Amino acid sequence: MVRVVVLITLLATLMLSEAQHEPGYCAFYEECGLNPSLEGTLIPPTVPCLNYGPARPVSGHHYNRLKQVCPMLDRGEGNTYACCSIKQLSSLEMSLTLSKAVLIRCPSCADNFAHLHCINTCSPNQTLSVNITKVMNVTYLNRTNEAVISYQAYLSTTFADAAFQSCKNVRIPATGGFAISTMCGRYGAKLCTPQRWYDFQGDSSNGLAPLDIDFRLIKEGDTAGLPKGVVPYNGRALGCNETTPSGGQICSCQDCEDSCPSVPPPPLPPVPFRLLGTDGFLVISIIILCLLIFSFLLYLSVSSWMKSKKAKDEERGKIIGKNKDQNSNDVMQRVIQPSEVTCADTASLAAQAFLSSQFQSWGTVIATYPFTVLLVSTVVVAAFSAGLKSIELTTDPVELWSAPQSRARQEKHFHDVHFTPFFRTNQLILTAPSRKGHVYESLLFGPQNFSGIVSKDLIIELLELQKKIQKIEFWSEDLNRTASLKDVCYAPLNPSNPSLTDCAVNSLPQYFQNSLDNINAKVNMTELGETKEVDWRDHLIYCLNSPLSFKDITDLGMSCMADYGAPVFSFLAVGGYNNDEYTSAEALILTFSLNNYVRGNPKFKVALQWETEFLKIVQDYQKNPSSNFTFAYMAERSLEDEINRTTAEDIPIFMISYAVIFVYIAVALGEYSSWKRILVDSKFLVGLGGILVVGCSVLSSMGFYSWIGFPSSLVILQVVPFLVLAVGADNIFIFVLEYQRDVRKLGETREEQIGRVLGHVAPSMLLCSLSESVCFFLGALSTMPAVKSFALYAALAVLMDFVLQMTAFVALLSLDARRQDSNRCELLCCVTVSTERPNKPNEGFLLPFMRKYYAPVLLKRYSRIIVMVVFIFMFCASIFLMLNVKVGLDQELAMPQGSYMLDYFKYLYKYFEVGVPVYFVTKRGFNFTTVDGMNAVCSSVGCDQFSMTQKIQYATNYPELSYLAIPANSWVDDFIDWLNPGSKCCRIYTLGPNTGDFCPANISSLLCGRKCMKAFPNGVIRPTTEEFNRFLPDFLGNRPDLQCSKGGLGAYDTAVVRDDSGEIIATRFMAYHIPLTNSQEFTAALQKSRALAHDITMGMRKIPGTSPDFEVFPYTVTNVFYEQYLTIVPEGLFNISMCLLPTFVVCCLLLGLDLRSGLLNLLTIIMIVVDTVGVMTLWSIDYNAVSLINLVTAVGISVEFVSHMTRSFALSTKLTHVERAMEATANMGSAVFAGVAMTNLPGILVLAFAKAQLIQIFFFRLNLVITLLGMAHGLIFLPVLLSYFGPGVNKAVIFQLQQANANLEMTSKMRAAYDNLNYQDSEIKQDPHSDTKNAPADDGTPTQSIEKEEKIDRFRAQKQFSSSDE
Repeated sequence: MVRVVVLITLLATLMLSEAQHEPGYCAFYEECGLNPSLEGTLIPPTVPCLNYGPARPVSGHHYNRLKQVCPMLDRGEGNTYACCSIKQLSSLEMSLTLSKAVLIRCPSCADNFAHLHCINTCSPNQTLSVNITKVMNVTYLNRTNEAVISYQAYLSTTFADAAFQSCKNVRIPATGGFAISTMCGRYGAKLCTPQRWYDFQGDSSNGLAPLDIDFRLIKEGDTAGLPKGVVPYNGRALGCNETTPSGGQICSCQDCEDSCPSVPPPPLPPVPFRLLGTDGFLVISIIILCLLIFSFLLYLSVSSWMKSKKAKDEERGKIIGKNKDQNSNDVMQRVIQPSEVTCADTASLAAQAFLSSQFQSWGTVIATYPFTVLLVSTVVVAAFSAGLKSIELTTDPVELWSAPQSRARQEKHFHDVHFTPFFRTNQLILTAPSRKGHVYESLLFGPQNFSGIVSKDLIIELLELQKKIQKIEFWSEDLNRTASLKDVCYAPLNPSNPSLTDCAVNSLPQYFQNSLDNINAKVNMTELGETKEVDWRDHLIYCLNSPLSFKDITDLGMSCMADYGAPVFSFLAVGGYNNDEYTSAEALILTFSLNNYVRGNPKFKVALQWETEFLKIVQDYQKNPSSNFTFAYMAERSLEDEINRTTAEDIPIFMISYAVIFVYIAVALGEYSSWKRILVDSKFLVGLGGILVVGCSVLSSMGFYSWIGFPSSLVILQVVPFLVLAVGADNIFIFVLEYQRDVRKLGETREEQIGRVLGHVAPSMLLCSLSESVCFFLGALSTMPAVKSFALYAALAVLMDFVLQMTAFVALLSLDARRQDSNRCELLCCVTVSTERPNKPNEGFLLPFMRKYYAPVLLKRYSRIIVMVVFIFMFCASIFLMLNVKVGLDQELAMPQGSYMLDYFKYLYKYFEVGVPVYFVTKRGFNFTTVDGMNAVCSSVGCDQFSMTQKIQYATNYPELSYLAIPANSWVDDFIDWLNPGSKCCRIYTLGPNTGDFCPANISSLLCGRKCMKAFPNGVIRPTTEEFNRFLPDFLGNRPDLQCSKGGLGAYDTAVVRDDSGEIIATRFMAYHIPLTNSQEFTAALQKSRALAHDITMGMRKIPGTSPDFEVFPYTVTNVFYEQYLTIVPEGLFNISMCLLPTFVVCCLLLGLDLRSGLLNLLTIIMIVVDTVGVMTLWSIDYNAVSLINLVTAVGISVEFVSHMTRSFALSTKLTHVERAMEATANMGSAVFAGVAMTNLPGILVLAFAKAQLIQIFFFRLNLVITLLGMAHGLIFLPVLLSYFGPGVNKAVIFQLQQANANLEMTSKMRAAYDNLNYQDSEIKQDPHSDTKNAPADDGTPTQSIEKEEKIDRFRAQKQFSSSDE
């Protein structure tokens, strides 16, 4: 028997060697059965019979079939010869149909591909280019024949290269990748060459080739090594920009670069603004600095010249009644005439007199009935605060930072309503940094670098973790049963009733269908005479390069598709690789995708529960010492969870901050005149009362808005109390310190003194509080929900704080004054001390220090010049820095230090090779069913060169400018390809009960004998409107498989939304961004994608029948967070301007139309805000919505630093600007320093210990900057500014003082008369049990002597008011 086999082999070899290569002869003919050397192929491996003989003439049906399958061999009926039978033509057609399914988009490519295999199979000159190398006996239909199972095919490089060039850029619309990547084996699209392309086609291990074909590409003229008589085939391959002989049109630009029109590159980003070869903003800032310094020096020069001139005039006696002070300011000594008093002066005096008298009366009444006031205040606060029972805290970041009417929210709503929300991502990124890699010598792929993490044991460990997560089960109250992954998972190919294996889980083990047996599989394989073992590594190399393959090219014969039926693209399985060297990846990626539900859907809570269980398993696994991975992880809920967690953890920090502020206030408000009276003169309860007033105002504000259904947020809980405490503490200090510095008049009751003091300071408190409240109310015009809600809550809280200070706090101070006058200890009210309270006013430490040292030094001549120059320089430098502030908020800053999400973001940016998907969504109003409509969208043959998908393709050619990496998939293109009669995808049942219905590709051709559409002469397939509407649902429901990879189920079934009438009302086309790593890139990507979508919209509106309001918009899940940065600069300018406006208006009105004071007030606040933004740039604090909230707060706090000082200066009656500035700095500056600066700073410093980076950066750093700059401008710059440019003294006040002095003598006489009268009345009305004359002045009982005292002091009161140190 062995001899027979040897003899047969010898004869076969002899026959093959003697076969001649000459024109008109065939090497094989007819089918001989199945290739016995192949098993498990994807299609039957039918091989031809060895048959050396002349080519056969073809006619009749044979000729028609040849003309249909291989039209390039047609020479006319009667003149056409071929080396293939009808059966061979049928097998060839079936084989070509599989390839045409992905190549038909480019007719010339499909034609070239068919051309090659038609030459090999049917050419009448077959022996010229084919050399048989192996035959085998095959029994078929009870006949044994020699079958060809291997041959060499000789092609010229001219033909081979041209055919390859026509196909290399053909796209697969569903993935955005290249068709060539599925036809080049291990090399993929990037490394594919003509030789590698043909090698894959001739490799029988790919599951598609029925036999082995060794393609030899020979250069023209090169005959070395050619068998005698062999002539490499050198037919003409069509260029992709050429029409086919059958009338097929040129390929589209997306599939053929040579067909692309001349498209100019997108505009480059604007170059930085430059002047004189340097930064333009720097030049402008320097120019502004020089102009301001020059203007100031010019002012000083002119002033000095005028001073010199006036000095000479004095010497000549020309000016009588004027002299100079030490700072060369005019000292007015002449008498003011009534005609000199302007309306503005009179209005200012009247406004101050009216406000003072009203507040004095109010304060007296409140102080007289403290308990009643406290009771009423408590009831009002309780009524407001009761609304807190229905408070609604907004924690959803989308609701916080994106306005409901914003474009991004509207687009998100449209997308979520029509396509359901973007699926929820739960992901692990795993590394093994301690593992060493190795080089694997692959039989098929040569030496390959394998990193340490791409190892068998780690893949198995990852599979075990994956299966453990997949098996998560828990009890769901919402479903009232045990729930699992299949209840909420994203299952693209079986969405209605998924099993666990239908759930979309993307990971590297999916290349092995999550099968341990597949991972362990190995087999010996022979390639090019070398036999070697192939295993999981060979399969993995192939699948990473060809993820769409249903069968690898190894003898393992395993599929690359995931167990849920879809491909796992390499960038979803591995990360951290270079140049597509996937096996050298540094990370493995495991992703579980869940359906997303609206928050009201019961399954939303089920998804949250599953994610909670997911996090538990992952965190336990991370703690397991036996784990070999170092990894980062996240769940969809993680971002919101971590923000809420850090907020809760930092609440104690805020509490400590408030406690520190409270202790400071309690200690700083005390008088401490004697150690024996320290418990009497302390103000612990007053400080506590002030804190309670602030707390009650915040609670009232929150309760009121809760009553009306306006939601709150954690930002409000953190910022508003802090703001109101800063504002309220200032007013408390001003009021209490003014009371402590005041001396009760003879015969004046305690309540009257409190009322009088309140009359002095309340207008200033009203000025600040009203300015801030109106400022915040106007800030509520912002479109950002977080800023709007903060502004509303802050406005009402500041207003309520002022109201409670005018009521409850006055009452508390009245009670405390009563206790102090009775010498009772604080807290221990029953204990009294014997040491009496001194009669002299208690000025404390700050007031004398600022009066004697600080103010004189600050307001010296050269000190003032230095201050002005320094602050002008600071302002101009801050203008330059402000124009360079970075806009955005990187999401990792929202995480607390130590959060697992920080590790995830670090891993994400380091290892991910592609960015987030972006959908180009179309709205209602475009007719996709017309030829024009399809051409305006598609990108295959016959489509417009500037269609929707073509424009997206053009953009991906410049990823660094467009931020798009992968072109959009296109259901229109795949639908057209699916309809193509050249494929098996769309057929009609012709037999059986389903006759006339759609027939899937996996059904036998015997039952489905008719194609959905007939072939078009020009190769451009376009269905009619009726065909479009009839077959679109079949396409969307057709599951893709080997026979038809174009099925739309999974890829497009949710991408096309039709109404009841069948009209398409929404569609989407998915592309991918490049990896985006910071908010600036996310914002730029949003801007570019919107510009591209607008261009697409304008183009599609030109199609006849398109609605004028039709629109295409880009949707990315991150758009709602980053859209704000497109408009946050003008929005911020608007909000801050709206806040600055009332500070100017209110200041002018309450100071009696004092425009100069209002302008100086406004200028200083603007400088504080500008300098704050400048320091933000230096301290790496980005400008965003949180910063904007703090800048709005900065305006409010700046009002406290500035307005009190401005008002005090405006009402001062000192003779010169410098003296008035000194008085205001000493009296009001000390209160502002103690009440604002020193109240804020201790609390702010505590925030440095917060865990949340957001609080450390935007609350600690930014509030520290605001407070320090506010203090510097309010206590250093403003006094100097007022000393130069402040308003003149109010002549109405001077006139009133002159009248008072003129009547001083009359007043003295009247006092003597009243004293006598008082003595007589006292004698008559003397009570024998009491001594009225010696009664204490603060016993609260009015007497006739006090009434007379008030009459006499009428003039003195005016003087006291005019010279008060506000």
